[in-house]
Amino acid sequence: MIKPDSLLEVDRLSKRFRSKWAVNELSFSLSPGSIMGLLGGNGAGKTTTLSMLLGLLEPTSGSIRLFGHDFVKNRHTVLHRMNFCSPYVDLPQRLTVRENLRVFARLYGVDNSSARIEELTADFRLLELMDQPIRRLSSGQKTRVSLAKALINQPEFLLLDEPTASLSPDVSQWIRQRLRDYRDQTGASILFASHDMREVELLCDEVVMMSHGRLIEQGSPQDLQDRHQRGSLEEVFLALNEQGGGA
Repeated sequence: MIKPDSLLEVDRLSKRFRSKWAVNELSFSLSPGSIMGLLGGNGAGKTTTLSMLLGLLEPTSGSIRLFGHDFVKNRHTVLHRMNFCSPYVDLPQRLTVRENLRVFARLYGVDNSSARIEELTADFRLLELMDQPIRRLSSGQKTRVSLAKALINQPEFLLLDEPTASLSPDVSQWIRQRLRDYRDQTGASILFASHDMREVELLCDEVVMMSHGRLIEQGSPQDLQDRHQRGSLEEVFLALNEQGGGA
């Protein structure tokens, strides 16, 4: 459902690789200041969707409007207002944490970048890591640096691809709280792709469920549980697949 005051509007978005539809007629909208979960199993089309929203892949058909602009035609107009984080995309491994943050601050044209880096260093507990090369960091440390990088330009729209994958429960909870704090402090919108049903349930205001490239259900976590008379998002998702919603 497309809402008139949406920050992001995705309308019948599709991507085909040869004969396979990775994303098929996907439509949803994201309101300013909200956190949306893009939820589905492996191969559901989440990463392909994010790649199109980042301008890394061109849609086969359909449209993306972001900040009121046709994103495919005007992505360079809006890219500086957004950022991205994924544990599957490495930062330059030989550079130190400090060097990485300086490079990305320059790429995004951040004003007073030294002060911004200092602020992120405190927020993400990076002080003791600043002169360490990325390759020497643990998974949890790399995630903290990647999130600091993703917030370097204070984005109005933040895309996250399973940012807590392979992290311990305590680190995952810490990351979720940082994301909530950032949204609450700035009014930014966040699109959070995950296959972790519980994490989406804890973090997101609204959920878009995908299976085999298609939207199979959407709504707030509580609305979806009430609508399908289930006790969790995982139960809702499994029930939809059993009913053929994921076929």
